[in-house]
Amino acid sequence: MAPQLMGTPRRRRPAFVQTRSSEQQTRHPAVALAMALPCAVLLVILFGGWEQMANQAEAVADLFGR
Repeated sequence: MAPQLMGTPRRRRPAFVQTRSSEQQTRHPAVALAMALPCAVLLVILFGGWEQMANQAEAVADLFGR
């Protein structure tokens, strides 16, 4: 049988809740794309994702061709 710990149980912190004020506005989707696109291009170049993407596209095209 496992020993029980003495003392008060630890409470988990509440999840982060962001309140939206009238001054805070959301980002335009183009801004999000401009932030993510350079990272995506870098990962494609570093890990050879272009060849993998071409292989997957060819496989999907073959499935549509049937």
